[in-house]
Amino acid sequence: MKMDYILIVLGALFIIGGILGGILPVLPGPPLSYIGLLLLHFTEKYHFSTRFLIIWAIITVVVYMLDYAIPAWGTKRFGGSKRGIWGSVIGLVIGLFFFPPFGIIIGPFAGAVIGELTAGKDSGAALKSGFGSFVGFLAGVLIKLIASGLMAWHFGKELFFS
Repeated sequence: MKMDYILIVLGALFIIGGILGGILPVLPGPPLSYIGLLLLHFTEKYHFSTRFLIIWAIITVVVYMLDYAIPAWGTKRFGGSKRGIWGSVIGLVIGLFFFPPFGIIIGPFAGAVIGELTAGKDSGAALKSGFGSFVGFLAGVLIKLIASGLMAWHFGKELFFS
């Protein structure tokens, strides 16, 4: 029983880390949330079905892969480069820590534009591809937050209403 409390607390911490990972690019959001579900599952009292765990494992892998593909797609669609993608990620981190809460939105866009300008693009092309990188980044964040949020909901539902 004492081990159950440890697993529940660790699971909750992983769920919280997963939600934070939906925003922070240094944390793998959905995989952390999935580990939180597994930790709750390994308690004596709370269990998920095997089918449920397999479906969420597949969703976690798909979202993780999309997180890399969507920003690249957005950048390419708007004529951007890898510097734009990296600029977007760096801009998010700087914006998050130095200019919260608006830095989360402004940072990726500004970073993508700066990244494109350092790649030698003129300002119009840099703005266009920076916007594409930004849109792709936001789409990835949204997908990660939805997946991690749903896993958090299932965690809470199982913990409090089961």
